[in-house]
Amino acid sequence: MIDFDGVLFNWFLLPLMIFLARIMDVSLGTMRIISLSRGWRRLTPLLGFVEVLIWLLAIRQIFNHLNNPICYLAYASGFATGIFTGMTIENRLAIGWRVVRVITRLDASELITSLRASGFGVTATDAVGNTGPVKIVFTVVKRADVQSVIGQVRHFNPKAFYSVEDVRSASEGIFPTNSSLVSRFLVR
Repeated sequence: MIDFDGVLFNWFLLPLMIFLARIMDVSLGTMRIISLSRGWRRLTPLLGFVEVLIWLLAIRQIFNHLNNPICYLAYASGFATGIFTGMTIENRLAIGWRVVRVITRLDASELITSLRASGFGVTATDAVGNTGPVKIVFTVVKRADVQSVIGQVRHFNPKAFYSVEDVRSASEGIFPTNSSLVSRFLVR
């Protein structure tokens, strides 16, 4: 007689658990790398601990069921799905700061006024480019606000050159205040 409980567990439930565990540990790995690059000394080790614990539990099941090729496929599929899931989570969280640099040959006073009215700190300076005088406008914004800033740039000068770069740390500027418990835990 066939043991349906054993068959169901070995060929469906166990691979499903391995698949889900890999999604979790690889997603946590993505978040760990991001937190490491941001210098979040308290969060990074915690994420690493949970990530490796889940990985150990998953790999243990693989070694306990070496004769089950579905577990191998679940492990690899969970890894691939975990990468995608981690990237999606990171994109949705939009953690961190960006510097938006705008170089324009046109008058930038309306853009600067609009950015300041939106609560962004703005620094502007005159410069000379290959084609003559330009205005360079800098603002450091939360990553979630980058599209809003770019929208304003395109509205006031659709042909302006702009670049967006990561900011590891920033101080002594005009920034929205965020004194939440989470932000205090994350920062160094």
